[in-house]
Amino acid sequence: MRSSPHQHEATYSIGDLAREFDVTPRAIRFYEDQGLLAPQRSGSRRIYGKRDYVRLKLILRGKRLGLSLSEVGAMFDLYDSAQDEKPQLAKFLASLAERREQLERQRADIDEMLGEVAIFEAQCRRILAGDRKPGGRARKPAV
Repeated sequence: MRSSPHQHEATYSIGDLAREFDVTPRAIRFYEDQGLLAPQRSGSRRIYGKRDYVRLKLILRGKRLGLSLSEVGAMFDLYDSAQDEKPQLAKFLASLAERREQLERQRADIDEMLGEVAIFEAQCRRILAGDRKPGGRARKPAV
């Protein structure tokens, strides 16, 4: 991270952001091509500010949550537009509600899978401890 001598805002090179967020410079350029990032230029060098830093963080978080880049872009548009854009806000709110439902279904599926994994782990531990045969029957005591 560097500070510009003419500004008091922190600035970043593409390499700085790539290292900070563990992404490739190519990915950052792709997000720029998609209109999600808008760095300043100094000759051929890109200079990213705090706004780009925060946006990249939100892009990557959105990706982890399963949002498309167009959904992330719509979210950015909301922040960039006037606050009285009620139809746009209503549409985005509906999109968020749909995404929330999808994430809750995924969480329920994950919880169910974790329960099944716990059962299999317990069975494997019992088998390894000698309490049960792999076929599921209890071992007969040695005579």
